[in-house]
Amino acid sequence: MSNKIVLLVVALVCLLKTALAVSVDIPAHETECFYEELNYGDRVSLTYQVGEGGDYDIDFWLSDPQNNVLLSNSREDSGHFTVTATTPGKHVYCFSNKMSSETAKSVNFNAHVNPKNTVDDTNHEDPLRNEIEELAESILNIKAEQEYIVAREQRHRDTAESTNTRVKWWSIAQIGLLIGVCAWQVHYIKHFFEVKRTV
Repeated sequence: MSNKIVLLVVALVCLLKTALAVSVDIPAHETECFYEELNYGDRVSLTYQVGEGGDYDIDFWLSDPQNNVLLSNSREDSGHFTVTATTPGKHVYCFSNKMSSETAKSVNFNAHVNPKNTVDDTNHEDPLRNEIEELAESILNIKAEQEYIVAREQRHRDTAESTNTRVKWWSIAQIGLLIGVCAWQVHYIKHFFEVKRTV
């Protein structure tokens, strides 16, 4: 029994697919592309979030080895996609900042590939193995969602800090203006009530 448990743990570790979590800065008028080698039936899950820069928008597309666009997302700040490969080969996904005139964008993204199950469906698999595979896939999805939430929290924190800074300086400017207007009014009223003597 203990050998079977050890074998299942080893199988679980082998089933965990590598996940690619990347943060990349894309200058204005530039495009960054990444490649995934996929076999027929493999599923790739992509999640991205623009962390900082301009209006937080970026163009995204995924194409197959024949340059057919499978997905595209224009001027969005985030996205989550799952695609099943219908053509084996090198698939490319790109982030484009060509629409931006001067602002670089920081993009956080996560990509992981779930290979197609190569076991024939007529062969009855071990139900425990199926459950482990489902758990492994769920763990990867949870990890991707967690990275997405962390990137989104960072962006919201940056926005809140920027807003707080603007409010602080606006308040200081208003206080300065109010003090200046009060000083001018005191001086004007004082000057208004001065007795003018003519000699």
